[in-house]
Amino acid sequence: QVQLDESGGGLVQAGGSLRLSCAASGRSFSSRHAMGWFRQAPGKEREFVAAINWRGYSTYYADSVKGRSTISRDNAKNTMYLQMNSLKSEDTAVYYCAAVFSYGLPSSVGEYDSWGQGIQVTVSS
Repeated sequence: QVQLDESGGGLVQAGGSLRLSCAASGRSFSSRHAMGWFRQAPGKEREFVAAINWRGYSTYYADSVKGRSTISRDNAKNTMYLQMNSLKSEDTAVYYCAAVFSYGLPSSVGEYDSWGQGIQVTVSS
């Protein structure tokens, strides 16, 4: 089993910054897990935000956050991060951390098999 715990969400003004963290644990988790961030706004489907490969040297971003966000990971701490800058009201959503044992860079909901409970990010305009 893999447990994922998100933190760092909250309320921020438009144009501000926020850093989300995702701490991974469990006997099944290893540094060979690819990890990603997804988000879901009210009334919308869960969508891809960013992904990082197991070593952390390969990343992929949704167009909606590219240039404003940076995904990273610290395998020594089993923790992944998402630094979000220049936040917009449309970034308001519940953000989910996800993981899957993979050497690739998965970017769809169905490719991940472990999920966190989600954390609210609200951007006020």
